Amino acid sequence: MATSTSFLEERLDAGALPLAVGDILVIFLLVTVGVIQHNGVSYLSTDPVGWVLTAVPFLVAWALVAPLLGAYSPGAAESAKSAVPLGLRSWIVAAILGAVIRWTPLFEGGADPIFIGVMLVLGSIALGVWRTVYFRLV
Repeated sequence: MATSTSFLEERLDAGALPLAVGDILVIFLLVTVGVIQHNGVSYLSTDPVGWVLTAVPFLVAWALVAPLLGAYSPGAAESAKSAVPLGLRSWIVAAILGAVIRWTPLFEGGADPIFIGVMLVLGSIALGVWRTVYFRLV
């Protein structure tokens, strides 16, 4: 008897949980570095809500996009050769969606094209390095 699986069941693998945790930390760290770069380190303690709200659009976008595009699929948890490209294609879409969310009236940040480019490039590098290092360590 064949069992049917949902789309998300095919896209999510429990073995990819460490990747998911690391990805979220990397994205939050990327945003934190940007916040410090633009506002100084004191901003982290003087406006922690602003700091977190800077990250929210990108974390929400990542949570929506990454599972759908296979960042945590069974293949992603097997090797850097599969995990890095799956993470990068997810980040490209998530970064653009995060910028769009940030552009809405819910957030003050806006979405300047240079900002989007920086997020695309630095996020791709950060996630690619993280995922590569992860598989060298496990």
